[in-house]
Amino acid sequence: MLSYGGGSIKKNGIYDAVVASLKEAGKTVVEDPGVMPNPTYEKVMEGCRLVRDHQVDLILAVGGGSTIDYAKAVSASAYCEENAWEKYWVRQENPSCKTVAVGAVLTMVGTGSEMNGGSVITNRKEGFKRGKVFGTALMPRFAVLNPRFTITVPQYQMVAGFFDIMSHLMEQYFAGKADCTTDYINEGLMRSLIHSSRIAARNPQDYEARANIMWTATWALNTLLKCGKGGDWEVHQIGHAIGLVTDATHGMTLASVSLPYYRHVMHDGLHQFVRFATNVWGVRPEGKSDEQVATEGLACLEAWMKEIGVVMHSRELGVTEENLEAVADAVLILPVGYRTLTRPEILAILRESM
Repeated sequence: MLSYGGGSIKKNGIYDAVVASLKEAGKTVVEDPGVMPNPTYEKVMEGCRLVRDHQVDLILAVGGGSTIDYAKAVSASAYCEENAWEKYWVRQENPSCKTVAVGAVLTMVGTGSEMNGGSVITNRKEGFKRGKVFGTALMPRFAVLNPRFTITVPQYQMVAGFFDIMSHLMEQYFAGKADCTTDYINEGLMRSLIHSSRIAARNPQDYEARANIMWTATWALNTLLKCGKGGDWEVHQIGHAIGLVTDATHGMTLASVSLPYYRHVMHDGLHQFVRFATNVWGVRPEGKSDEQVATEGLACLEAWMKEIGVVMHSRELGVTEENLEAVADAVLILPVGYRTLTRPEILAILRESM
């Protein structure tokens, strides 16, 4: 089953290349177009019917993270004999049924979904957008990473992907143990991303920059950086809620709330924020308090965000005073990170993000 989005791959030639390769290999192909940027559970059920009706034994996702997330969801749900939403995205159980192999051809960089078991799905009927990590069983069997396939992505989507990568890095960095080997790896990836994203934002055709960013995105969420760390992921939960209510681009929802969130929890993990400022951004600590250094590091993050052109305020994505309560209601509060937030804190962060 060839799963893809709204048809851009037919305009840029990727579809023709993939189909030609499949035909040359003698494959029987059923097409599954129309995977949306925030894939819905209803669309997953459509894919499940195609899998069963055509006895599909490989789902090839051609697209970005949403398409790959969708393919994993279909893989786990096609032969599930109970309500898949309840089993996977509510109770967070693993498949006990037959699953279908997943492969990926990446056309947009950001989520790292090509090398992990995660699947974020929106259930509009239930009013939630939730993630499920299936583990190694549903990781793509292979993933084709060709930077040239990402060159035609619009600038807005490109930089949204850049911030999605940074968010993955930060949410694993600002959590768990400090000063472990994983922190040093993470800092190197953040510096690499910052360097290459500045080049790509000015010249999206720069192959070397796009290649380095693609590779960084894969390492950012392939389970390596959670070793000894775990993760926070509350920024993602707030971003998911904004995406549910406004259907905004995922990376931009993360960008709109990250600074308010990290300023809110900075004092709870001050040591790590000082390290972030000095080791990632090169802030000089001499003659400054830890709070001043940490604050300067977040100011550097803000300046970089503005430089590459991401959304800085959630109101730009459609968050208003009228739908603020609905967004807060959709936020899953996780007992991880430096502190467990309360609903009033969620509302305060959302208001600050506007």
